[in-house]
Amino acid sequence: MCGIAGLAGADAARHEQTVGAMGATQAHRGPDGTMHAAAMDGRAVLAMNTLLIVDPQAMPGPYLDRETGALLAFNGEIYNYRQQASAWGIPLGHRETDAHFVLRAWAKIGPSCLDGLDGMFALAVYDPRAGQLFLARDRLGEKPLYWRLDGGRLAFASEVTTLTGYGPSPLVLRPEVLAIETPVGVDTPFQGIQLLAPATVLTFDVATCSLDQHTYWSLADRQPFTGTYREALANFSVVLAEQIPLRAPACDFALLLSGGLDSSVLAYLLRPPVCVTVRYRGQDRLDESQIATRIASDIGAELVVVEPDATDFTKVLPHMMSALDYPMGNASTFSEYMAYRKIADLGLKVVVGGLGPDEFLMGYVRHSLVLFGPDAVITAGLDAYKPLAAKLIHAAGEDLDSAEAVTRLALRGPDPDRRIRDLIAAAIERANGDLARGLTLADLATAWRPLVMTTDKLASAYALERRSPFLARELVELSYRLPVDHKIDHPTEGKRILRDAAKALGLPREVWGSRDKLGFASPVPAWLNGQLAEWADAQINTALAEAPAALRPLLEGGLKPGGRFDRTRMQALMAAAWFRDQTVRAAA
Repeated sequence: MCGIAGLAGADAARHEQTVGAMGATQAHRGPDGTMHAAAMDGRAVLAMNTLLIVDPQAMPGPYLDRETGALLAFNGEIYNYRQQASAWGIPLGHRETDAHFVLRAWAKIGPSCLDGLDGMFALAVYDPRAGQLFLARDRLGEKPLYWRLDGGRLAFASEVTTLTGYGPSPLVLRPEVLAIETPVGVDTPFQGIQLLAPATVLTFDVATCSLDQHTYWSLADRQPFTGTYREALANFSVVLAEQIPLRAPACDFALLLSGGLDSSVLAYLLRPPVCVTVRYRGQDRLDESQIATRIASDIGAELVVVEPDATDFTKVLPHMMSALDYPMGNASTFSEYMAYRKIADLGLKVVVGGLGPDEFLMGYVRHSLVLFGPDAVITAGLDAYKPLAAKLIHAAGEDLDSAEAVTRLALRGPDPDRRIRDLIAAAIERANGDLARGLTLADLATAWRPLVMTTDKLASAYALERRSPFLARELVELSYRLPVDHKIDHPTEGKRILRDAAKALGLPREVWGSRDKLGFASPVPAWLNGQLAEWADAQINTALAEAPAALRPLLEGGLKPGGRFDRTRMQALMAAAWFRDQTVRAAA
């Protein structure tokens, strides 16, 4: 991953050293060079941490278009840049990459060039012709970008802690953190700092200090697919076979191979040289390494097995939380962190993972609970999910409306102002009567942000570029457009169309016929109520002694034991580690 940071304002050039320091704070994101440059008119300074993937011999950024004076800092990958360069008549010279293409395209046609880009990115362009700074993020928010406006200057960075070092930013405990373990929308736990929303362009006019934001893409606007299932499967299979390989890097890379459907499909389509899986001794229910071994053997890849234990968790928690910037709800955080650490030790620069199909093709049990009801799910054999299903049992025996059902399954704490309920209801309403699409939009409004942020931040901590091929624009849009029965036609068989495509690809029955999703789940919640209980209590109590009042409810909740679907204790422990990290940063 690369990183970007910068400052725009009438006197920006006077603060060039400050921007240089901001870039240095994120240097781990770009080990191939951290540099900064001032715009020709002195009203913007941009920094870039460069990780060279497309061309290892290319020059580090930021990049200047000498004809127009436009200056670019870029983080991400544009997978179709060569095709778009040809289509738009933009020549690319020797050692010029996707970042150079984006700069030329922006200088030529402005923000409208974003419509043609298929990739993951966060970028900043300063155009002296208009005296404006532009910030933009990819459609699904794979790459983070934070910003703040202070004293007529706009500052931005890939990591929120870079901006907390730029100026005072008191901690704020957002109510939704207690409700669903993560901020939503554009909020952060720092006053005055916002996350730029996905698929959004922010324009800052240096002369007037005015801001404008607009969305350049909306998934909800896609029209429904009207063909038969056979036609849909043929179309889906073609898009899958065309789009996934486009996201394979030219260099050696590793695949996160859980043994589940999504990562196994990637294995067959990408043929990675190295696969990495995570296994926990004594945790047979979480162990899919046998299937991973078979998949790796089928494609001729080396399989690397990572086996973390409870002691590893206690040792890496501080660095893991420092990398995340702030607590995020994600059951697989520890497993993912340990996998990235191993991949970095192998000397690789790119890691690929299977994020996406669960959200767009109804892959979670919570989707089945809403679409089919708790009785049907339990009767179908998913007895282990009875505690989750119990959330949908209404005391009066009345049916819950869809928004209430989704909210009950999403909540992990109090929602007194009904903020999460209203957010989910609005998402379902945007789907115009299609509940499956509504569930996808609700996921994107709640659980999606910590998933994509975690993958980026943890990988970047080890100077890795994380790619998620299932998030190809064409594949995402097609998946969203499909009728619900194309995605799931039985409580235990979500991702129907992907399963059938996997079957046609020749994947083993154990993969496409599996009924329970595991992924990289970890036993951390069980450890915190067992062998690490005393240690966890000590960590939380130490933070409680100094924590501000706003943070205390989150920490106090973690002193109570929880069940399988309760991550309150884990969230409190992460908050304690985060608070200690913030205290150390403030004292430095």
